[in-house]
Amino acid sequence: MIGNYLIFIFISFLVRFILNNLNIFGTYEYMFIYLQKIRNMNQNLNSEVMEQAAYTLKAISQGTRLCVISLLSEQEELNVSQLVEQLNCEQSLLSHHLTDMRAKGILNFRREGKNCYYSLKNKQIVQIIDCIRACNCI
Repeated sequence: MIGNYLIFIFISFLVRFILNNLNIFGTYEYMFIYLQKIRNMNQNLNSEVMEQAAYTLKAISQGTRLCVISLLSEQEELNVSQLVEQLNCEQSLLSHHLTDMRAKGILNFRREGKNCYYSLKNKQIVQIIDCIRACNCI
């Protein structure tokens, strides 16, 4: 224990000596301030990542939306009629969900004649479905 403490003191002294003699920062305290700023940036980054995750989870937090993602993960692309048939729900309700998911960046959309086709914009969202299945939540 004392050996580790002495090594720490020696390294601290060495860092202070090098920084002072090279006149990079003037004192070693700047190095610790810089490290603290890096830690704060990492915490902000984690916060931003969690905010994005919460946004995505809110966007898919409805049974019909999860079913749409599950169906689109199995088949590359489906039109609205196919989704209505497979989900056995009202077309107007499904269109509402599809429009909202598209606006939130979850789905891609293309029109071919009178048909509207949807596909997953970000395939990584399927991992959420896989996680739910793996946890025996469904």
